[in-house]
Amino acid sequence: MTAMKKKPDFVFQTSWEVCNKVGGIYTVLSSIAKTLGSLLPADGLCFIGPDVWKNSNADDEATPTVNTCPYFSEDATLHPEWAEAAARAGISVRIGRWCVPSEPIAVLVDYTPYYIIKDQLYGLAWENFAVDSLHAYGDYDEASMFSYAAGKFAEAVVREFMTDKTVVYQAHEWMSGLGMLFLSRSLPQISTVFTTHATSIGRSITGNNKELYAFFEGYDGDQMACELNMEAKHSIEKQSAHRADCFTTVSTFTARECGQLLQKTPDTVLPNGFEADFVPQGAAYTKVRRQARQAFFRVAEALTGAPCSDATLVLSTSGRNDFRCKGFDVYIESLARLNAQWREAGVEGTKALALIEVPCWCDGPRQDLLEALKTDNKQGLPEPNLTHHLVNPYEDRILNLIKQVGLHNEPDAPVKVLLVPCYLEGADGLFNMPYYDLLTASDLCLYPSYYEPWGYTPHEAVAFHIPCVTTDLSGFGQWVNQTLGHEGMLADGVLVIHRDDANWHEVCDNICQAIKDFAALTPTEHTALRRRAKALARKADWKHFAKHYLEAYQIAINKKQS
Repeated sequence: MTAMKKKPDFVFQTSWEVCNKVGGIYTVLSSIAKTLGSLLPADGLCFIGPDVWKNSNADDEATPTVNTCPYFSEDATLHPEWAEAAARAGISVRIGRWCVPSEPIAVLVDYTPYYIIKDQLYGLAWENFAVDSLHAYGDYDEASMFSYAAGKFAEAVVREFMTDKTVVYQAHEWMSGLGMLFLSRSLPQISTVFTTHATSIGRSITGNNKELYAFFEGYDGDQMACELNMEAKHSIEKQSAHRADCFTTVSTFTARECGQLLQKTPDTVLPNGFEADFVPQGAAYTKVRRQARQAFFRVAEALTGAPCSDATLVLSTSGRNDFRCKGFDVYIESLARLNAQWREAGVEGTKALALIEVPCWCDGPRQDLLEALKTDNKQGLPEPNLTHHLVNPYEDRILNLIKQVGLHNEPDAPVKVLLVPCYLEGADGLFNMPYYDLLTASDLCLYPSYYEPWGYTPHEAVAFHIPCVTTDLSGFGQWVNQTLGHEGMLADGVLVIHRDDANWHEVCDNICQAIKDFAALTPTEHTALRRRAKALARKADWKHFAKHYLEAYQIAINKKQS
């Protein structure tokens, strides 16, 4: 461990996912806030996120701003001097609390005014940092303008109130890199940390159905950026990694990827932890689990016309809509094989209810399903695999594969499959329960990932006492194997399946068999597995992992002082 000479007096954490639940980084930062804050000086931590809700309910610019962000609580009495300093620098911010258990300070910045000077900023980024934004498209502009605004806010606060303090600015992912680079030039005394949670090129290679692992050592990041039309994102990510005082990633697995594709080996690794305060305990857990199972069973019965008993096995997978990387194709094929094998064995009626909780292009709950639930009609409905209306049902890869492999949810089918294609934030119009509450309904979670730098979904599952299956292509799966000292088995609470570029069918068979093995266990054995999953999760609490953030800060501070 790096010798600790001086802790930072203040840390800015900036990410597109601060108070903006769109991916795993939201979980990283919201769950580390309590533990990290306790390791720093009092009031020494501030999160900076995008104000994507500014005027979100307004029809025109004259309409007053309406805050519809469910994760942020504005507090005008909290650091009003920061808001005044930002205003003097031409930056509009809202200061308040992030609505997670520790309620850390959060600042939402309005980045939209910088669009009019984005070409000028991109020119300066090229001149000063060799960041090539020429081929930018999609979300690059939005993320970069946010990043720049976040850096300008930190600059304004430090200039006026922290000139004598040791300040660290940690930027997460390429979306935060540009602001970090400009800040390091404006205020070189600030120590910078850049954290990539997955390389843009690695994710793009796998998302384009190329074999990442078989040809890994032959990939050149710059060449692949040109081939995959990723030059701008790759450029900001690569320059941020090289120019930060400390470059970090989330697993040794991804550190190797950074060395190959970014030509920069991380200075240290920051494994992802979890905060136990997010998990209900005792009677509260039992109550929410019962409610979640009843909610899924009611919906399944209304859609399929087939009853679900209390003994029905609830399986689930979830995550960002990344069809191949998250292994949704493997999950669905495994369920099809399971369904066929149980049919052949003479099993009829719902033995397993398999959930796919993945945000798609969703347009609210199905009205016919709401009506069926209201009238307690259990005759079954058309499109029995789908809980919410899809705008593009004929183009959705998950729904189409479900149908292609024959998982049609016939009343006598032993495996029923539901696609829940919305963000589960507690107001989806059908379940109206947040994701973590609905997660407790699961008996076994399955995440057969092909590309997963860490893997928060299996991590969350075991934190919520749910046994799970993952692969050794996830950082979490590799951590499990390393922690246990052997390849994780179902008896450990986590089964880690070997996956590579060539064993797709083998992985499907292994997952199918894992479900059958789990289904054959007694209730007592299920309870024992849940306890082992919980015990394993405790080894990955932030209280064990947050220290690595302090090590990264020390590396950055030492480099700045050298």
